Formats: sequence, structure tokens, C-alpha cells
Amino acid sequence: MQIKYQEKTMEIDKPITIKELLKDEIEKNEYRVVAAKFNNEYKNLQFQIKEDGIIELIDLSQKEGMKVYIRTLTYIAGKAFEKICPGEKMTVNYQLANSMFYDADRVEIDDEFIQKMNKEMKSIVEKDLPIKQVVMNREEAKEFYERTDSSKGRLQFDLEENQEIFMYYCEDYYNYCYGTLADQTGYVNIFRVEKYNDGFLIRYPSLKTPNKLSIGRDTKKLAWALEEYEDLHRILNVNTVYKLNTAIKEDRIKDVILLAEALHEKKIADMADEIAKNRKIKMILIAGPSSSGKTTFAQRLGIQLRLNAIKPVTISVDNYFVERKDTPKDENGNYDFECLEAIDLELFNTHLTKLLHGEEVEIPEFDFLEGTKRYKGKKLKMEDDEVLVIEGIHCLNDKLTQTIPQEQKYKIYISALTVLNMDRFNRISTTDNRLLRRIVRDYQFRGYSAKHTLKAWDSVNKGEEKNIFPFQEEANCIFNTSLIYEIGALKPIVMPLLQEITKEEPEHAEAERLINLVRYFEPIPAEYVPNNSLLKEFLGGGDFKY
Repeated sequence: MQIKYQEKTMEIDKPITIKELLKDEIEKNEYRVVAAKFNNEYKNLQFQIKEDGIIELIDLSQKEGMKVYIRTLTYIAGKAFEKICPGEKMTVNYQLANSMFYDADRVEIDDEFIQKMNKEMKSIVEKDLPIKQVVMNREEAKEFYERTDSSKGRLQFDLEENQEIFMYYCEDYYNYCYGTLADQTGYVNIFRVEKYNDGFLIRYPSLKTPNKLSIGRDTKKLAWALEEYEDLHRILNVNTVYKLNTAIKEDRIKDVILLAEALHEKKIADMADEIAKNRKIKMILIAGPSSSGKTTFAQRLGIQLRLNAIKPVTISVDNYFVERKDTPKDENGNYDFECLEAIDLELFNTHLTKLLHGEEVEIPEFDFLEGTKRYKGKKLKMEDDEVLVIEGIHCLNDKLTQTIPQEQKYKIYISALTVLNMDRFNRISTTDNRLLRRIVRDYQFRGYSAKHTLKAWDSVNKGEEKNIFPFQEEANCIFNTSLIYEIGALKPIVMPLLQEITKEEPEHAEAERLINLVRYFEPIPAEYVPNNSLLKEFLGGGDFKY
């Protein structure tokens, strides 16, 4: 067999694991190697090579490497929890700045519990125990679950085509994971357990600093927004994919959709009411990561503002770019249009100040082809009953509107903060939710393939990490644009697009990972989605113009 790794080609005459084959390269890598790609598929390091192929190592400086780290950390937390609190159940809830939040219904999360969890998890890591993947057939797994904890396996068994169930074992502990784990517990040696609200956080490194624990950021507003939606979906009994699919099969999904949409409308109306009560507010600033649904949100907020006798006036930050020759460049020498310095801050703030003082200004229109502002006679003057609405990646950063007094600004952070879990131990990433939205939107309205979207996604994420996420707690309000049913509605469009990506293409691993997520969802017909839904921004066919 012929195996390629970077510039080397190796000949092997019998099956061998990736870890054995690349032992030296793994050990001397700058960052901890936790997994690999083999022929554009994600694999555990114990994966046995039995055919020709190409290997890429995955370490903690890569997004998928950090995902493996977090999954393995959660697996170890589950093992530690089972020893400390036998018979009780721990739930993975949601992700906060470089940490994961967990809770347990019948366990008091006090200082003693935190000390025990830290100690037991560190013991498991220090022993560097092997985590073995075992494949069972459908009947073996079903019998196994019935003898142990059948609730863990309900979802897999609903899939008739899922004939093989992949279990992970470590000593006498087992669990099912939707994704690759590290093959040894010793790999995840940087973490800390902390008490948080009524549960606990496990902190871990960031992509920027993979070899040390991240500094904790205050995320109280974000946590509150997530908790609010999670509590509601528990009450509606649709907080897992299994329960959502059950609602579809029992023909209750229309009620779930109407309730989810009603929650959005209520939150937007509450926001408009709050703005209307404070007559000092003259500017609404909206920011959020890609595919959060900012355009639809702004239009729906505008409707609610008009009901409060406030007329929204929209200004696009995109018309205030500096001249192309003055645009900063990134480390690769490319124009960095996402940095704050790419905006003509002086002109932008001058226009904002004049507008808020009742003066008329001529708004530029930026010519992206020529890289210059053009003035075409578009004049703007604000009336007493009007408020500026501005949407852009820097809107939560006060440097964008540095000359405007704080009391005149109302800042809104929006994102699809997913609270739906696969099961108690496996959550659905907010980033994955947005990525599925973007794949559908890029195809529907921009003519891009899923491959194109996946290729650009890392760059998009880096811009968000730098320009949006650090400022989310500066917002006056956080609005969660996720809809509990949306992946089912996106499935009929997104699945064929992902399946077009062949095994020979580098994006295949990510496509396969997303396919393995989406396939668990029962499809929801597009006609079930209301025409004013935020989801129509991606599906098309809605009432709003984009």
C-alpha cells in the first residue's frame, strides 16, 4: 500500500494504525495531535489503514481538532460524573466563551461537587487511559442499551439504515458520540471545572492559545439568552432531535412551528416596546455573525417600531468604506475589508452626528468595483419620530460610533444560538446551524455550491472571532434567531448539496460530518414555514425583500 503524508510517500505491506505509522511526526508536532484525515474523512488515530491513501494530521490549532478535544473532554466528564454520582444524569447544555455548560437535575452543584469533578477528571487524564471504539450491529446495540441506559440510544435506533452503532469504551464506561474522539484520555490535559449558575462549566483552551487555558470572559447575557430558550423548549418537550422527530411523526410539528415563531415575534415586539419607552434612543445598532438572519430581523423590528409610532431609517455601513488605496491589508497581503479601519470612521461619525442634530446629509454609495465612494444625490434628514437603524459586523464596537453618546444608542446582538441537543451528551453546534443556513442561502440566492461555502467558512469564522464575538456582552439585548425546527426544514435542500461533494475533494470530511448530523432529522416541508419567518431569508419565498 502507498500512503502519502505531506511531501512523503510511504510503502506499507500490512495494515497499520495512523498513530503507529506517524508516531514521530505526531510527537514532534507543535500542538497536540488528536485526530487525522484519511482520504478526506475524519478518523481516530487508532484507525487502521488498509488501503492506499493520503493522511493529514489534525491538531489543536485547527477547528476540528478543538472539536475533538471538547468531545473527549465531555466524554471524560461523563465518566467522572458517573463515578461521583452513580445513577444520576448529567446533561450537556450549551457552549459559552471557550467553555461548556453542564447541569444535573437531582445533584447539588456545590463546592464539594466541583472539587470532586476536578479531581476525578484529572485522575482519568493522568492515567492516560485508552478510549476504544467498538462497532455493534443494530440488534447487539439495542440489547446492550436495554440492559443499561436505553435513553442514550433512542435516536440511533430510529434510523433504519443505521445498522452499525459506534460506541466508545474507557475501562467500564461507555457512551455514544456523534463525532471522532481522541484515542487516549491523556490528550485533554488542559481544563478546569467551575461552578456556574445552577450547573458547572468546564473551561478549555482556545484556537488562539491551544497550549494553555483560556481566560474566562463574562458571558452572563449570552447565558441568559440560551437558558431562556432552553427552558421553553423543555416545556414544549422538543429539546432533543428524538422529541422533535416524534412531533413530526405525530403530526404535531405545525404547532411547534407556530409556537417557535410566536416566541420570535414576542421577543421582537418586547424589544421595540423597550426602545419606544426611552425617547433618548436615536440609533439602533445590530450585529451578529454570518447567517444569523440580520436582514429579516431588521425588517421585522422595523414593523414593530412603526406600531410604536417610530419610523426606522436604515443606513448601510458598507457605503462608508475608505478608498481602496487606503484599505488595510492582512498578514497575507490581501485587502482586509472586515477590519474596523476599512471604514471611513471620520466621515461616518460626521454624518451620524449631523443626522441626529436634524441636519441634512448626502449619503455616499460605495462602488466596490472601482473601490471608491460616489455621490448620486441621495439626501437624508431625520424627523423627530424617526430612528436610525444600522446593521454591520462592527456595530457593537463603540469605536464605530465613537462620537455618539451612549444614551442615544441601543445595541442588539443576534445569532442562531442553538439549544437543540442530539441527546443528553451530544449537542448541536451553533456554528454548524449557521453553516447549514449559509449553504442553503449561498446556493439559493448566490449560485454557490456547498463546496464553495465550506471552503470559505474558516475565513468567515476568523472574522467573527475578531470583530463580533468579543463585543457580544456590550449589547443592550441579545436576540436568539434559532428556530427549534429549522434543520428539518433545511434538510431537503442542504442534503443533496452536501452529497455532491466527492471523496476526492478536501471539503468532503466536513460535508460528511454535516450529512451525519442532518440525516437524523425528519424533513419538514417548506410550505409549513410561515412567510414572515426569519428562516425564509435562507429558504426563499418569504414576504420580505432582500
